Amino acid sequence: DRENGVVGEDSVDGLSSGLDALESPAAVPARRRRGLDGRSAAPFLALVCVLAVWQLTSGLGLLPALPAPAAVWGALAERWRDGTLLPALGNSAARTALGFGASVLVGAPLGLFVARYAVLRTIVAPVLSAFQALPAAALVPMAVIALGDSERAVYAVVLLGAVPSIAMGLLSAVDQIPPLLRRAGRTMGATGRLAVRKVLLPAALPGLIAALRQGWTFGWRALMTAELITATPLPGVGRILGAGKESGDAAVVLAAVALILAVGVLVESVVLAPLERRVLRDRGLGGTA
Repeated sequence: DRENGVVGEDSVDGLSSGLDALESPAAVPARRRRGLDGRSAAPFLALVCVLAVWQLTSGLGLLPALPAPAAVWGALAERWRDGTLLPALGNSAARTALGFGASVLVGAPLGLFVARYAVLRTIVAPVLSAFQALPAAALVPMAVIALGDSERAVYAVVLLGAVPSIAMGLLSAVDQIPPLLRRAGRTMGATGRLAVRKVLLPAALPGLIAALRQGWTFGWRALMTAELITATPLPGVGRILGAGKESGDAAVVLAAVALILAVGVLVESVVLAPLERRVLRDRGLGGTA
């Protein structure tokens, strides 16, 4: 191949490996690892502070309508005893896993296509931006009218909430790839699908992880809105929130809010944030603190 002036895939692999070697730090200092561990524990420390302020506010009677943390814990315990808490969490978790997985499978290729083809960027990118700015509460009636008050409507809301964020995030990440890297890839023979696989995706990986984090946030919020409004046969955490609203029970409402926040913090702290830090650290882009 070299005699014919064409550089093969092995050379592209060498280019990718060389770039990774240049970007990757030789070692992660122990002080930096301790800093990463501290960042992992930060959300839980913030939760403790919120609970302390909440208990103080309730104890001093500053907000009489605000139930104490013990009352909210009692509402959760009651849902546990009557057998509604775990099924609701399970249904919401299953919908989240399936809906977010489908959103990634749709949003990531869509973002790449929009980034690579100017015609698609002109037509599709404004539509994605518009849907990204649309509140989830506005998506639910559309989905219910089109698909009925069903599980399909719930998943449609999750997709409409997460796919635009993932696609636009990946589009922004591809736009930030240095032109020199693209030209180097073409010089080494990386064109078409090979350029996507060996140049664009590895270079855009940090931005892709950030897009996944944003897509998860939008998808989770959209799911809770859909569960709150729709009347699907399988109740989720959003249904608990709706039941508290209908009965006027502030403790049940706050219990549902606490569950929603807990799941969000758990996924962010245990899955997405460590994944992003690892990608950034491997590329020498993490903080030094």
